[in-house]
Amino acid sequence: MADPRSLFDLTGRVACVTGASSGLGRRAVIALASAGARVVGVARREDALQRLQNEVGKDVDYVVADVADRDALSHLVEAVSAPFGAPDIIVHAAGINTRQTADDVTPEGWDQTVALNISAPFFLSQALVPAMKAKGWGRIVNFASLQTTRAFPGGIAYGTTKAGIAQLTRAMAEAWSTYGITANAIGPGFFPTELTEAVFADPNRATRNAVQTCIGRNGRLEDMDGPMLFLCSDASGYVTGQTLMVDGGFTAK
Repeated sequence: MADPRSLFDLTGRVACVTGASSGLGRRAVIALASAGARVVGVARREDALQRLQNEVGKDVDYVVADVADRDALSHLVEAVSAPFGAPDIIVHAAGINTRQTADDVTPEGWDQTVALNISAPFFLSQALVPAMKAKGWGRIVNFASLQTTRAFPGGIAYGTTKAGIAQLTRAMAEAWSTYGITANAIGPGFFPTELTEAVFADPNRATRNAVQTCIGRNGRLEDMDGPMLFLCSDASGYVTGQTLMVDGGFTAK
């Protein structure tokens, strides 16, 4: 019998992670590289990407790009495939939350949120799928949210896109899983990232959120490593179309 730990080994795999300059995207790059993958991080801030590359080493490269720029999609696909070959794994961690209330949502804020949070994951995946089909193996990991199923103040645009991510994930699974490509989503609870700075800057609010979990605390970046490696590896070979909530039981209460 093969060692079950080998199911999580990503040696020989190539991964692409969007939103890699900070937060959960940055953590995903570190986790995937530690499991043996060669990883290309994508974000708009070159200085942050360069620091990440320096920290992790030769198995990480990066591309400076706006993944919501659909006109540059073909160039982006070429760029992320250049360092190590076409990605076997795509992790869509890039996202935005304008925090505009329903009465204050602007067309620009709405369109920006939709473009980055849901259109970019679909079109980039669509562009990378042919190479995955050719190999008969691929992993797509989208980022859902507590707001996939819950309504938060100031989150109408963000929550709408994150609810859409759950269905997008199911539809991707239906379309591509027969080719050996699984599609799943991770739904983080409250983790310390740039998107949640306002939450963690208020100790009382952060404490209230922690109390609402079953575990009794907010997330730590390392809490994402296991679920990410699971969904990106052979360990999840018969799991597709699912949203895994990594929220300390917040949505269970």
